[in-house]
Amino acid sequence: MPTEEAAPLAGLRIVEISSFVAAPLGGMTLAQLGAEVVRVDPMGGAADVTRWPLAPSGASLYWTGLNKGKRSVTLDFRSGQGRETLGDLVAGSGPDGGIVLTNADFPWLSYEELSKRRPDLIHLKITGRHDGGPAVDYTVNAAVGFPLATGPEGTEGPVNHVLPAWDMACGLYAAVGLLAAERHRRRTGAGRAITLALADVALAVTGHLGLLAEAQLAGAGRPRIGNHLYGGFAREFRTDGGDCVMVVTLTARHFADLTRVTGLAETFAGLEKLLGADFGKDSDRYQHREVIAALLGPWFAARGVDEIAAAFAGTSVLWERYRTFAELAADPDLPRNPLVRLIDQPGVGRVLATGSPLVQPGVGEVRPAPALGADTGAVLGELLATQGE
Repeated sequence: MPTEEAAPLAGLRIVEISSFVAAPLGGMTLAQLGAEVVRVDPMGGAADVTRWPLAPSGASLYWTGLNKGKRSVTLDFRSGQGRETLGDLVAGSGPDGGIVLTNADFPWLSYEELSKRRPDLIHLKITGRHDGGPAVDYTVNAAVGFPLATGPEGTEGPVNHVLPAWDMACGLYAAVGLLAAERHRRRTGAGRAITLALADVALAVTGHLGLLAEAQLAGAGRPRIGNHLYGGFAREFRTDGGDCVMVVTLTARHFADLTRVTGLAETFAGLEKLLGADFGKDSDRYQHREVIAALLGPWFAARGVDEIAAAFAGTSVLWERYRTFAELAADPDLPRNPLVRLIDQPGVGRVLATGSPLVQPGVGEVRPAPALGADTGAVLGELLATQGE
């Protein structure tokens, strides 16, 4: 009789003391791969326990969304006993434990202090800046230049995006960092102190994308171009029904299929000769993006989304209709995606929730977030039982 395959990180034990996005996301990423993640909060919860968005009940959907699959313990961090118990949790978590993920800054929570109790400790601390100074996603984003390259041409002032991109990247870096350190410990027996600065995550990605080198060599920042694609051709078009669709051409084939389907292949061939351009090249599509968009616009404006979908079916054209979060949540196809489950979330009710996008054996279950402190008695009882052995 076949047995269910164990989750990839089954047996790994992590103590998380966190708030906001990056650290909780790092812990949840590991929990959804099978690790036992015990989130430890002060009595009453950390600063993010009531953060928006909120359910009609008043419970934080933000908190429940980022803490799925974890266990929740609350301790009195103001008391010596509470801090001692936290040290016990770290020290007594078994050979696959002794792993701490935090963005809190307390001397008693430091690697130096906790490693006295657990010499092979793996300790990852998320900070704002590499010097330990404070920073959050929006301040980091302001510093690296993205808000001044976002928005329509001619816009004055910064345009922030609503996605906490650096927090998300930081959380995923944290998960990778802990797994790398755990592999190092398996090979050498030695623990490791890791520091991960949110500002450095943003700076690293800015460099990886070539934006830092581009600005250095050009002596100028990236221009604002609205919803166009920098260095190629892509933008939004209004449809007959008033919807907007995003159309992307990353290759010569994408553009050729787009012009063929829209019946404009000959028109664009003539335009290439007139302009001395080659629309098979990214650079030429970008240089002439406005005239290309002007020629394509009427085709989209004369058609609804369904007709556009039928026309592009079976082609390489990359496109999608813009929709709201509410439209996404109401999509009847959404529950058919294995990533999505309807779960009974304590304090909220029956709600759509997502699991790990990594498709592999042992991964797929979506477990709700615990109620704050719900596992305190059980976790401390397990600790006492272990100490008594």
